[in-house]
Amino acid sequence: MHSLPAAVLDDLAPQGVLRAAINLGNPVLAQTGPGGEPQGVSVTLAGALAHELGVPLELVTYDAAGKVFAALETGDWNVAFMAIEPVRAAEIAFSAPYVIIEGTYLVAQASPCRQVAELDRPGARIAVGKGAAYDLYLSRTLKHAQLVRAETSAAAITLFLEQGLDAAAGVRQPLVAAAAATPGYRVLPGHFTAIQQAMAVPRQKTAGAAYVREFVERCKANGLVRQALQRSGQGDVTVAPSA
Repeated sequence: MHSLPAAVLDDLAPQGVLRAAINLGNPVLAQTGPGGEPQGVSVTLAGALAHELGVPLELVTYDAAGKVFAALETGDWNVAFMAIEPVRAAEIAFSAPYVIIEGTYLVAQASPCRQVAELDRPGARIAVGKGAAYDLYLSRTLKHAQLVRAETSAAAITLFLEQGLDAAAGVRQPLVAAAAATPGYRVLPGHFTAIQQAMAVPRQKTAGAAYVREFVERCKANGLVRQALQRSGQGDVTVAPSA
């Protein structure tokens, strides 16, 4: 147990409970367990942080990252697990990343596109989960293609399939699973962005943010992040290097 200034507890567990936002819409970070309980690397990290703080853990679940960010306004969580994004950084203090995942595209087998850059063309329509890291990234960087937004990342894949769009953008692992479950589709090699997943607290919680930054570095160094990824079937995901 590390020494714990009162300001850290005030920032991270002001009601004596650590409320952690868990995004079940990103299956690399969190999944629903066999008994319906959340599990995965973000849940493991939340539990380890609550243990260090000496407080109970309350998991607040969401089905999309955009909804986690929106809940910042209502103060529904004390710590979250989100991708580092400039749009969010104005209101959120991020740790260094603990995992790095690829944003890429799901396309039909018959699609002429072989590389991610080929999707950015006039008339192309790409399904995305509203407010996801790759939605924010593509909104800044695409010059020609049109984004078609769904409420969640999973719904974006469904939208792509049902409407015959040119691609679905998302995290590689769930796109690969969708292609495996749906004959006639493939995932493009390479990626349009490397998504840096981090722990996050409201920007004004400076003592809590500093503690979380140090906590994440310890969890990468002591193997907790790697072990949690392997236990949750995400062993192919890259653990971020030390900051």
